[in-house]
Amino acid sequence: MLITLCYLYLWARWGRGPAALVRTTVQQLRASRCSFTFCRATAQPRGARVCLSRGGRVFCVGESQSIDDLNKWALFLVSPFILEAEHIAFVTESIWVQGETLQRPASSSETIVKWSDCCLPLACRPGDPYQLIAKASVDDFSKLGVAFLEDRLQVANGLIPQKIVSVHLQDSALKELKDQASDTPAQLLEPQPESSVESKPELGAMEHVGREDRQALGSAATQGQGGALGGEPAGESDRGVGSVEHCHLHLSSCHECLELENSTIESVKFASAENIPDLPYDYSSGLEGIAYDLCPKREPRRVNLTGKAPNILLYVGSDSQDALGRLQQVRSALADCVDTSCYTLYHLPLESALRDPWPDNCLLVVIAARESVPEDLSRRFMAYLSQGGKVLGLSSPFTLAGFQVTRKAPLQDTVQSLVFCKADWSQVRLSVLISGCIYEGGPGEPLGLGKLQGHLENEDEDRLIVQVPFGTCGGEAVLCQVHLELPPSSPVVQTQEDFNLLKSSNFRRYEVLKEILTTLGLSCDAKHVPALTPLYLLSAAEEIRDPLMQWLGKHVDAEGVIKSSKLSLKFVSSYTSEIEITPSAIPVVTDIETFSSENFNFEIYQQNLQTKKLGKVILFAEVTPTTMNLLDGLMFEMPQEMGLIAIAVRQTQGKGRGRNAWLSPVGCALSTLLVSIPLRSQLGQRIPFVQHLMSLAVVEAVRSIPGYQDINLRVKWPNDIYYSDLMKLGGVLVNSTLMGETFYILIGCGFNVTNSNPTICVNDLITEYNKQHGAELKPLRADYLIARSVTMLEKLIDTFQDEGPSGVLPLYYKYWLHRFEILQNKNWGGTESILLKLLTRI
Repeated sequence: MLITLCYLYLWARWGRGPAALVRTTVQQLRASRCSFTFCRATAQPRGARVCLSRGGRVFCVGESQSIDDLNKWALFLVSPFILEAEHIAFVTESIWVQGETLQRPASSSETIVKWSDCCLPLACRPGDPYQLIAKASVDDFSKLGVAFLEDRLQVANGLIPQKIVSVHLQDSALKELKDQASDTPAQLLEPQPESSVESKPELGAMEHVGREDRQALGSAATQGQGGALGGEPAGESDRGVGSVEHCHLHLSSCHECLELENSTIESVKFASAENIPDLPYDYSSGLEGIAYDLCPKREPRRVNLTGKAPNILLYVGSDSQDALGRLQQVRSALADCVDTSCYTLYHLPLESALRDPWPDNCLLVVIAARESVPEDLSRRFMAYLSQGGKVLGLSSPFTLAGFQVTRKAPLQDTVQSLVFCKADWSQVRLSVLISGCIYEGGPGEPLGLGKLQGHLENEDEDRLIVQVPFGTCGGEAVLCQVHLELPPSSPVVQTQEDFNLLKSSNFRRYEVLKEILTTLGLSCDAKHVPALTPLYLLSAAEEIRDPLMQWLGKHVDAEGVIKSSKLSLKFVSSYTSEIEITPSAIPVVTDIETFSSENFNFEIYQQNLQTKKLGKVILFAEVTPTTMNLLDGLMFEMPQEMGLIAIAVRQTQGKGRGRNAWLSPVGCALSTLLVSIPLRSQLGQRIPFVQHLMSLAVVEAVRSIPGYQDINLRVKWPNDIYYSDLMKLGGVLVNSTLMGETFYILIGCGFNVTNSNPTICVNDLITEYNKQHGAELKPLRADYLIARSVTMLEKLIDTFQDEGPSGVLPLYYKYWLHRFEILQNKNWGGTESILLKLLTRI
């Protein structure tokens, strides 16, 4: 009500004066810690009150927006950071548009307002949209907002502002900024040689760092031959291929440059995406932009020492459908190898490759065109190499002097055995799909070879992979006639035997590709661990919802917490960003009306869960450390008829047998189910059977679907789920506790449903079956299969309790891949032979 009255007062006093209205509204209401948003009317935040509308754009006031985690932002630390009381922190969201289609003010008489003249940038987050955090005075913030409303705000060349929203920087974020500014040693940076970027007049507010910019600053980042950043010894600074050079993102003609005159640049990163002034932004890419980790106290990471933007350009030749399909294959393969929060993958069309100044704005060019590279473009690639550029050729006729590509028709699109020699001289043997071409000596002065090489295991040892250093500036190319970009499920793979061979080598295919990318200067380190998310308490049956909430009301403490030896669960009606989530303290949201997930459809789970008891109460998380711990504080207390299950999309600390870790990417069906078994029962006397029943339930959940009975999914003793006898697709982990006359059993289960890489998943088997049999079976979902598996497990337990082992063993033997084999188990203090009959005696 107060805010509404303020609006009426301001309207009555200022009438149609937008600048005065905006400024006075911000001045009057900023103490209430609300959030001010300038955006298009169609993007108005939910619940926000509009106080000014102009030309399809609005200025509105709503709930406070906060930022408490800057881990995914690249910070611009120019001087000790202080957010003055009279300043406002805000985020500007922009999209990339080619130079020819930049917005223009509606009237030439209206003054263009440059974003950089009104604020001091603090951090950026490249991507779509491109986001910048900045601070400004109330007057300057209002000026920016009015200019946005009147379509005369200029952010940068190629950047079109879409939204400006004020934010509250949490104390933790402010502390991080201050710590980085104070902990990073000052660096005396020296100018670099002139950049070869083609000059263009008036590049706009955000130019990349060129020679003139660096001289104006009086400092610049160097990669010098004998010098290291910050005066450190070269051995400390140049740790392997791909370390990073710290450069300042210079905002030309802006007031923060004046502040730099009296201070030294401190550990400032180079923001990438804006350094491609003419390359079109690829909106089809779901890859996030660069998000550097600047904190010197964290684990060191391999980053880029070239000073170039961390972009990977993909050239696939023409714009045919075949070429665009190949673009997606190459993009997907590379995205599985490199951290996409540190690199951006761009399509390099032929026209842009010939016209635009891309050589100074990329770390790697991937040439995956099947046709010959045009001569003028080939010369440009060679010039890029001579200046220290890196090139990866994937099944392309592109080659260098001293080599020629020779076609061997009998080898085309066949699966062959490859021997790959790594940089440390170790070898990897794997089955690969090859293009049908090999590398031989050719015209021109032969070039020396690097350590990376790959040849066929045939009589001629045909060479398929060569590493070629080029020039005197560190340029090099790795040329490859192996289809490292194609998955085993590619239509090119025709036979079941070839599919099996390629799937068995799929992990090694990625090993080879990562070795090549690392040699070319990219980082293939493990990707960032995703942030933990809250749990949601869901009930699959309406009749148990009220008893469940009543039980919770009696068992939580005064703060709504249930504690166990492993973690604390804090039950809340709704989740806000102020609630902290740690591996040992996780909030549980009880209001199911707010629940939604792209990866877990609760309705599908409900419809396919046909149990009397199991799996009725769900603790669901998008990201959690491990589902095995989530039920720890509830398993002995909650009534057994409520049937607890924990389900997650991803785990950060997944558990396997013994000390093994279980990798848990998106697409894996992950759950931990609570089962209680009376001690004095058929199954209670044979508890080890539980793990066999769970793995059998997963296999039967798939193969009992009409039409899916021949999908070659099997159980492997004692607790694995396999594709045929070739590779593991999932596993089971069982922890049991006997209390009184009851076993309380946590059954952890994980199996691959949609995640093809790096091994295999259920949908791979379905795709291959369709190809081999001309069938049209639909792919399956993780939520669907979890529900079916739990349903099948309850049926198997009931059968076992009624009939004993004889009731389930026929089905187990049907899917058992060990038929008539002697099993070896080395975990029982020695090697023992276990005959098939042993299972009947457990």
